[in-house]
Parts: sequence; C-alpha cells; structure tokens
Amino acid sequence: MDFELSEYHERLAKVKRSMAQKGLDVLVASDPSNMKWLTGYDGWSFYVHQGLIVALDRPEPIWWGRGMDANGAKLTTWLSPDSLRPYADDYVQNPAKHPMSHVASILREFGWLNKRVGAEHDNYWFTGRCLQVLEAELQAPTADATGLINWERLIKSPTEIAYLRQAAVVCRGVMEAATNAVRPGRLERDAAAAVYAACVKGVDGVPGDHPAIFPIMPSNERTTCAHLGWAPERIYQPDDLVLLELCGVHRRYHCPLSRTVYLGRPPRRLADLAAAVLEGVEAALAFVKPGVEAWEVEACWRSTVSKRGVVKPSRLGYSIGASYVPDWGERTVSLRPDDHTVLGPNMTFHLMPGIWEDDLGFESSEPFLVTETGCEPLMGFPRGILTPEL
Repeated sequence: MDFELSEYHERLAKVKRSMAQKGLDVLVASDPSNMKWLTGYDGWSFYVHQGLIVALDRPEPIWWGRGMDANGAKLTTWLSPDSLRPYADDYVQNPAKHPMSHVASILREFGWLNKRVGAEHDNYWFTGRCLQVLEAELQAPTADATGLINWERLIKSPTEIAYLRQAAVVCRGVMEAATNAVRPGRLERDAAAAVYAACVKGVDGVPGDHPAIFPIMPSNERTTCAHLGWAPERIYQPDDLVLLELCGVHRRYHCPLSRTVYLGRPPRRLADLAAAVLEGVEAALAFVKPGVEAWEVEACWRSTVSKRGVVKPSRLGYSIGASYVPDWGERTVSLRPDDHTVLGPNMTFHLMPGIWEDDLGFESSEPFLVTETGCEPLMGFPRGILTPEL
C-alpha cells in the first residue's frame, strides 16, 4: 500500500463525519481517485461500473466491481475479503442488467436499503442509468453526495506532499524531454513519444506513471485552442510556436506544468503577452497565504494583467492531487471569482494562466503548495518563453 493503515483509517473517519453532518447513513462512491484515496485500489477498471459503499455502521468500506478485478482489489487495498463484493460478468455492458442492481443487493444484505443513501451524482463514472437503476431499486431518491470525498482530500498529508514532490521531479524530466525533442525537422509525434517515455520511466530514480491527460502539445494556429495534442504527420519548422501542457505522475499524484516554446526569436506580441502573464503569476504567488480566499488569488492576478490589456475568461487554477483519466484536477477548488474557499496549509494547486487568443496562445503555469506563511512552487523550471534554437 502507498500509505500507512492508520492514514486510511483517518481518511475514512473524516468521510464518515462529513456523511453524518449531511444526514447520510450510506454513501455510494464511484470516482476512482476517491476509491484509491480511501482504500488504495488502483486498476484500469473504471471503464466498467465499480465503486465503494461507505456506511456509518460498518468499519470498512465495501469494494464492488467486476469479478475479474476482485484480485486487483485484494492486492492493492487494505480491505478484508468480506469487504470485496464482485459482480458476475453478465452485468458488463448488458442492457438487460445493470451493476447498480448488484449494489442494491449489497445494501439489502446489510439492511441499508431504507437508510439515507447518497451517491456521487455528477462525475465522469456515474451515469444517468446508474441513478435510474439505483433509485428504482431503493424505491426512493438518493442524496447528491458529489464531491463529499473530494473535499476531504483537499488538505494533503505529509506522505501525499512527498509524493507530489516526487511527481514534480518526474515533471521536470518530462518537460526537459519535451523541450529537447521540439526542434525544427523533427516529427511532432516523435516529441510526443519522448514525453510518454519520460512520463513512465521517471527520472533520478523516481518512477513515473501514465498521466490522467494526454500530452497537450499544439503548434502554431493550434495554440489558439486549449486542449489539442500534437499533429501526427507534422514536422516542426523554424519560427514554430508550441505550447506544452504536461505532467509528472508518481503513485497517481499529479504535478502538472505548462510552458511555451518558440523555435526562433519570439515576435514582439508574444513577448509582450508573456511579460504580462509572468508578472501576473509572480503577483498571484506572492499573494497566496493561509486565510486568503480562492477568488482573491484570481482577483490579484486579474488586476495585475489587466493593466497590460490581458483578459482571461476562464479560471486561473484548481486543486491537484491523486487522479485518473480523464482529469488530473481534484474537482473541488477553482481559482476564480465567487469561489470563497479559504486556502490553508498543505493544500496544493495548479496555477494555470493559459491565454488562447484568435491567432496565438501562451502558457506558463505553476503548481504550488500552500505553506504556513505563503506558498511554495513545486517546480523550479524556467518560466519565460523557451527558445531552444537561440
């Protein structure tokens, strides 16, 4: 396991306290990052329905999932055999049966069918059909418990912070591999392959892992878009503009980083945009400290860059930690107007001031840890426009 058993027990106690505060007796959770955080479960099995059942009156969560994945639960979780409840394979992608009926049978077995049940209604892994079947089996509505576990993950333990620091080491190797591979005359897909290799191999003895988001590496006009990858047939040319939004991963903990590469001398407009964004980054990081609210960090950034005419309509950043495809964020705090979350020590964020305009884009982000007195950037990678050809 990646953590001491006592830490898993502490996490479970926190979730149960939150459930009790919300009047829930039972929680059905399907977010794989929440499954890992509570039990250690780690497998590429989230393409079928799986999850945990957490009940106030039971000392362990119950893992439920596809039968062929039960051994994976035995190997990666701290749960006892009686807490593993796999379902038969004819539940998989069968319009006549649904795994939520299996979940209901577990609830029935433990006398929870008439209890107050919550479920993560709004995530990538809980479908409309899940809700329909579960509520039909319960003959009652479920409470929306979306984010209940996610919010308990916001403050990181010392071990989690250590994993994020190791992910940052991997991220440096990933970014160095990318910037070394982005050269005139080379195929974009070869640069992407170098990124994937560095992601998995790791660096300096720190093993990596697959990222929750594929390498975002658009060039030229594609830099006007926020989430495009590489062009498989394209060869880098002199004076290409390339955005890199990449990540280092260690034990599923993600440390993302974005940078901008220009294969030549950057044009004045790009240089001016970069100067404005980087001034905003410096101001925002200097502003962060325990007690400030998320919206205030974004307001500090916006007030700084607006003096140079820069406008960013999207959020400035988000919390980070352990995650799986398709998102490396924690789906809790956003650095944007109206988010009144109070920042505290040992929270971790990705400050992501990406700018995508009609003819070009610029990115230079910073993952950071909130400390007792301010914040600590997790990376030390150069922030300006990277110009490997100069």
